[in-house]
Parts: sequence; C-alpha cells; structure tokens
Amino acid sequence: MPEIIPVDSVGLVTPTTLHIETPITLECGRILPSYDLVYETYGELNETASNAILICHALSGDHHAAGYHSIEDKKPGWWDTAIGPGKAIDTNEFYVVSVNNLGGCKGSTGPTSINPETNKAYGPDFPFVTVADWVNSQAVLADSLNIQQWAAVVGGSLGAMQAMQWAISLPERLRHVLIIASASKLSAQNIAFNEVARTAIKSDPDFHNGYYTEHNTLPRQGLGLARMLGHITYLSDEAMGEKFGRELRNDTIHYDYDVEFQIESYLRYQSSNFVERFDANTYLLMTKALDYFDPAKEFNDDLAATVANIQARSLVVSFTSDWRFSPARSQEIVDALLSAGKQVTYAEIEAHQGHDAFLMPIPRYIDIMQTYMQQVAKECKDV
Repeated sequence: MPEIIPVDSVGLVTPTTLHIETPITLECGRILPSYDLVYETYGELNETASNAILICHALSGDHHAAGYHSIEDKKPGWWDTAIGPGKAIDTNEFYVVSVNNLGGCKGSTGPTSINPETNKAYGPDFPFVTVADWVNSQAVLADSLNIQQWAAVVGGSLGAMQAMQWAISLPERLRHVLIIASASKLSAQNIAFNEVARTAIKSDPDFHNGYYTEHNTLPRQGLGLARMLGHITYLSDEAMGEKFGRELRNDTIHYDYDVEFQIESYLRYQSSNFVERFDANTYLLMTKALDYFDPAKEFNDDLAATVANIQARSLVVSFTSDWRFSPARSQEIVDALLSAGKQVTYAEIEAHQGHDAFLMPIPRYIDIMQTYMQQVAKECKDV
C-alpha cells in the first residue's frame, strides 16, 4: 500500500458477512438450507436508498473491488481504477456494493465451506450454481440492505452476464445496467477453452476427484495450467507482443525445456500465484456457470424477446482487440435491445489489451463510463 492513501481511494475497507437462513433453491434442483455472502461497501447510502450500485465480479474475481484491506496490501481491489471518490463510479455520489458470488472461495458459501451434513468441506459435492442463482442470492443481499432498486448493476465479462440477468429477471429492481466486454451466451470456442481448463485440473493426480483437501494436497499443476490458458485468452496478440515480444530471460538460448522466454516466465508466475489464492473446485464451478449462461434459451433463442421486459436503460461497452468476447457479441445485445425498443448507449473502445481491457484505465473507456454514471448520479437525486 502506498505510504499516503491516494485522495481518490476508498481507503481501508473491511468485508462483511451476511448469513442467510432462508433456503435457496438452485436451478440445478438442489437446495442450500442456509448460506453466507461476503461483500464490501464503499460510500454512503442516501436517505431514499436511491444511489446504490451493485458490482458483479468476473470468473476469478471477488468482493474486494476497491481500496485496501490492510496497510500491508501491495495492490488495491481489482477495479480500484473505476471505483472511488471522483472516479467513474464515484463513491462521493454512490453507495457501492460488491459481493463474492455464491459458490466462491473468498468467504461466500462454496466448495471450500463446511458441509453441515458431513462436517467436511463440500469440495466437488457443492451444487452447481448459475448466473440466475447469483442474481437471486444478490437480491436477498439487497433486501437485507433495504435496497429495493439499484441505481445501476455493473459488471464486466461474467460480471456483465450477471448484470444482464438482473435486468431480465428482476426488471423493476434496477434503473440502469452496464454490460461490459461480454456476450449473451458463450461461443463454442469459449466453451472449448473452458473444457480444456477443466480437463487440466481434473487430470492432475493431486485432484483426487475433487476431494483434494481430504488428501491434504492441491491440484497445483492442473489449476496452474488452467490459469495459464486463461491468461493467453485474456490478452491480445498485440498486447502480449508489446509486453514481452520474444525477449529472453538470459542473453543466450540454452536448447532445453526450461523457461527461456519472458512470456514463459510471466505465465508460470501467474499460475503459481493463482493456485495459492484460488480454489480448483470453485474454478470448475465458475466456468460451468459461464457455459450454462443463455437467457434466450427460454425464449426460443430470440434475444429481442428475452430483453423485452427490461426496464433499465443500458450502457454496453466492447473493446476492439477482445477476441474472446468480440464487439460483434456486444452488438448482438445492442441490436436486441433496440429491436425491443429499449434505451441503449453503445461504445466500442479502441484498445489493444484484449479482454482484460475492461479492467484497465483506458481514457476513452473511463470517460464514457464516468459521463454515463454522472447522469445516473443526477437521477438519484430525483428518485
């Protein structure tokens, strides 16, 4: 953490755990009799509770979106570039809520939690969860905070799928939805990437069919490979070339299979770091939630019909170099919203960073989001 907290930081934050005794019936048919949701809040809720923003995280994200947990933290939350005083999501104006998804491994009930029926970690026995399940559980959190309607629900990638599901499932409970770097469903290629990642994890001899905690081990190699694959798909060729090129770690080629190129070193570092902070069963669960997301399936694959009941106004953002969730996929969402007569603003951002661009402080991207959110802030005063 910097010696002096930046003036545009939310500063030191402490997560809160909400224990929910009301059972939740999941789309897979199973029931959780009770569960925990861990979340953080930034800013203050106004008297009319009209200025609340929900932040939905992506695949490997969590509730820690901004600020610092302690003075020892080397980095702030994963979206600190966008959340804070005077930033695009201005905590001087908004009460921001960021929640760890049900099924996560950062405090919310998930595979690492204790199964009350066995007194052991759920592991692979934790039920499958979907984007719609997350929305339902987040609605319970909103109720507990006395938030009947979000000023906006915001997310990127898998988080944007949640934002979109909110607008579809509970249209009266949000006034704006921000859908960033996402799609209305995964392509076959994206499902294929997820399957390769899952296969890498499940093929690790330390995986033990998901019961690795009972064997006092972790499938580090498999989860590390999954993370390496993910990083390759999140970056564009241009971004990877610009950052690493064909630079060697040393001056000469050694003609062996050790790490020689800087990109190899980077991928191995990312994988080794990731396996110590993320749970393999959770990774499997989250990628399946990605695969299953397809809200138009219930509407005969008619996306316009799917969004027909949406009441929220929309901001949809894509990035030119994002080949995993290309601009064409965002345009499909925009076209459906327009066909259904909805109010939508669309921006395609020129960016070379690939899918990860949605996490970065790209000036035009931040300016567009800030301008949009300033209008949302003005509306909050009239509600």
